[in-house]
Amino acid sequence: MSKPESTLSDNQRIVITGIGLTAPNGNNLAEFRNALLEGKSGITHQEIRHMGEVALGACSFDQYKYQSKKMRRRGTRAGAISIYCAHQALEMGGIDLTKLDPSQVGVYLGITEHGNVETEEEIHQLYQNNLDTSLWSHHHNPRTVSNSPAGEVTLSLKITGPHYTIGAACAAGNMGLIQGAQMLRLGEVDLALAGGVSESVHTFGIFAAFKAQGALGNSSDPTLASRPLDTNRNGIVVSEGGAIYTLERLESAKARGATILGEIIGHHINSDATDFVLPNPKRQEECILAALKKAGLAPEEVDIVNMHATGTTAGDIQETETIRQVFSDCPNTYINATKGFIGHAMGAAGALELAGNIPSFTDGMIHPARGISDLDPKCKIDNLLYQQPKRHNTQIILNNSFGMLGINSVVIVKNYQE
Repeated sequence: MSKPESTLSDNQRIVITGIGLTAPNGNNLAEFRNALLEGKSGITHQEIRHMGEVALGACSFDQYKYQSKKMRRRGTRAGAISIYCAHQALEMGGIDLTKLDPSQVGVYLGITEHGNVETEEEIHQLYQNNLDTSLWSHHHNPRTVSNSPAGEVTLSLKITGPHYTIGAACAAGNMGLIQGAQMLRLGEVDLALAGGVSESVHTFGIFAAFKAQGALGNSSDPTLASRPLDTNRNGIVVSEGGAIYTLERLESAKARGATILGEIIGHHINSDATDFVLPNPKRQEECILAALKKAGLAPEEVDIVNMHATGTTAGDIQETETIRQVFSDCPNTYINATKGFIGHAMGAAGALELAGNIPSFTDGMIHPARGISDLDPKCKIDNLLYQQPKRHNTQIILNNSFGMLGINSVVIVKNYQE
């Protein structure tokens, strides 16, 4: 967005009219929000092939609510999450696709990885059957092509407009939203289904990789395995989930009398260009400041900053440094984080975490972080909420989402008012 929101016409202003999600602690926005306000964790211990018992965040949504068993067998876990979330978003938004031109609906989903669940299972079966490749699934190729989760949504909903996924590591959830907003402003589509999805917990590879890095979180109490910003944190808890939004131009939403959940007024993406894994706080700061500039906001006008806060020592400390630099003199800006409740949902993280904060516009509460009993002194920030929810008149939410290979994204959402 090149101009502040106040200078844009209604056909350039992008609003949120529906959110469909599944998270380890809720299968719709209301359940998820209640869990965040009530301090309910969705992290459990489960057995994972080759890894034994690990802490993870698994979703329990109904995979067959919107698709047949045949289609589920042909598709992927990420696709099943995407289909569920997309249908939920449309229902919440009061959108009947049969009354729209299907060629003017786009699907833009951020991902980290997909198809791994099914591929690992195929390899397992291969080794159980003397490496007989004749047993290899003929569904393998469509399951593993890059556009798979978004494409499964179009098959389910009979959408004929553009669809693709955006590979952006753990910044991907925000990236899906940004892409959807941009395509609406360009006039390429009239409705965007945008957000992020993940499928990580049904594979052993991601757990093994984080363990090899010394970054796999665990605890005898699984609900305390993800403890971002806490002195006793010991790494990332891998989770799955998804959050898909219905995005529309303001003029379209107003014309149909839609309930508007929020307005996207700023966003930015940049790259660290410094390390494969370690974040760069200076680049993160530049990303936040650029998003604020595009939104026409000063830092002190932000009510909630949702941290990426993964639970790794370096990541937490460096992001804290970034937040301090930008929001050090903002007495009415409150900081929270979400991964203590659900773990790290990878490609879904940014979209899920923003979704959990959007109800602040209507219920007047800010949810706290979870799992912090001994705050790391290096992560001390003014107005960090980590004990109880706080009542506050929230108007602006800023959502951080950062990923490997140094990809950074920020999305800013405003409480829409006539």
